[in-house]
Amino acid sequence: MIRAAIPASAPISNLAAQLGDAPLAHLFLFVSPTCDFARVVAEARAAFPGCRTVACTTAGEIGPEGYVDDTIIAVGLPARHFATDVVVAQPLDGLARADLAGEVVRRRLSLSGGAPPHFVSLFGFALVDGLSRAEDVLLSEIAPGLGHMPLFGGSAGDGRRFESTLLGCDGHVYDNAAVVTLIATDCRVQVFSLDHMTPTERRMVVTGADPATRTVREINGAPAAREYARLMGRDPEQLDTFTFAAHPVVVRLGEDHHVRAIQRVTEAGDLVFFSAIEEGMVLSVATPGDMTAHLEGELSTLSATGAPADILACDCILRRIEAEHLQQGRAVSEVLARHRVVGFSTYGEQIGPIHINHTMTGVALYPPADGNGGDAP
Repeated sequence: MIRAAIPASAPISNLAAQLGDAPLAHLFLFVSPTCDFARVVAEARAAFPGCRTVACTTAGEIGPEGYVDDTIIAVGLPARHFATDVVVAQPLDGLARADLAGEVVRRRLSLSGGAPPHFVSLFGFALVDGLSRAEDVLLSEIAPGLGHMPLFGGSAGDGRRFESTLLGCDGHVYDNAAVVTLIATDCRVQVFSLDHMTPTERRMVVTGADPATRTVREINGAPAAREYARLMGRDPEQLDTFTFAAHPVVVRLGEDHHVRAIQRVTEAGDLVFFSAIEEGMVLSVATPGDMTAHLEGELSTLSATGAPADILACDCILRRIEAEHLQQGRAVSEVLARHRVVGFSTYGEQIGPIHINHTMTGVALYPPADGNGGDAP
């Protein structure tokens, strides 16, 4: 893949020189919310004719040098190594009436049949409106149509305002939508998910919730924010974003765990979560490890059989907030740059059929096995 970055105010045509002359099958744009998003999407369509273009707003960007802001990150997939197709799901509150799984099957089979026979690696990349609260429903709808195709993704962001998130596809702008890109390539790929949390034996039970709004009103039969603060040893009047980033809770599924991050506390003392929550759910308090060391170790593991040429990643905004508060932002950026990670900070992450938080999901792209890849794919 080919990476490029330009300031948020720069015209999209400035990307052409950085991306080179090689024909592109697909272009992803991760766009700072300070941009005129409609302008970016329209200019991209005009500047790269014949190339599928998919864009989303971010909660921060990951560029070639690590964490950045007020930037447009471009990721181009050269036609020499990639073929793609796109499924747009819109509106998300109408998914139950749409044959989304069937559409995914049709696009997946068309992609497999139309791509060169040596494009044997397949994966999916889902971008979702990060304020829709519909990621779980979307994933449950498309999962049956994916077959054995691994999927990762991220929820579009709006910086730290949480007011409006947007997606774009081939010149069109959407909200309350998702864009799922199906990708075939001759590169070896590895889809991954990582977090630096260790569940403890301290548990809490959700005893009052509104799943539709991801709001928890009661924990252990007590007002949610007050009980959460008590369990964390914090002042309930001092709960903020960093508190939630530093004291996450997880759902344990056998030996695995998935973070259920808290977005905010309401004036009524309820807790609003980034992902699905329901009454009766048992949450375990988690202890975060050293993010920088953990990230270095996990990304190094991806190089066990040879280093990836590039990594495309979706990284939760809470990880970025945690790194900043612990003064690890520069160290994390150095790790990301060293391992050639680009992407964006999200309002949530997708891995397979699951929507999660406080996590990095992504795909490692390795040079084609035949050695004819030339430059990094």
